[in-house]
Amino acid sequence: MLAHYKMFAGYNTWCNERLYNAAAQLCDADYRADRGAFFKSVHGTLNHLLVGDRIWMRRLTGQGEQPPTLNAILYDNFAELRTARHVEDKRISGYIANLREDDFGKTIRYRTVVNPQELEQPLAPALAHMFNHQTHHRGQAHAMLSAFLGNDRTPSFDLIIYQRETGDGALRRLT
Repeated sequence: MLAHYKMFAGYNTWCNERLYNAAAQLCDADYRADRGAFFKSVHGTLNHLLVGDRIWMRRLTGQGEQPPTLNAILYDNFAELRTARHVEDKRISGYIANLREDDFGKTIRYRTVVNPQELEQPLAPALAHMFNHQTHHRGQAHAMLSAFLGNDRTPSFDLIIYQRETGDGALRRLT
């Protein structure tokens, strides 16, 4: 299971780098345009991805900032947001790298942000949610980027592409 989550930590970093490279091609008006997504714009969605990761990393480690709301704009400036994204991706990868196989069955406790309540959950499904949440909202950002930039200038976020490029996920070329 550890190898599985290490792969997802690497995939997360890889996707975010591609996502920010594509978002950097947008003019500010397009970057901030309300496109009807859940967090409205590319800017809102990128901030929400960071918000979600900070919430989950605080739950997992007991350290770091606790954003006040799910739609908080943590950074209004794209360059600052990108720097914070790099820092958070390193934090996630470092956390995963320090886990042991027997940690995945351990239980974590946390308080939810929306409709606050105390919850308890084994670590493995909590991590599955954290990485799936990132994929979900990156997909929304990808759709907005595709509309602005076109499919040929919007990078693929397919896991299999990451596996082919990195060899992660035990992918082997046979020919």
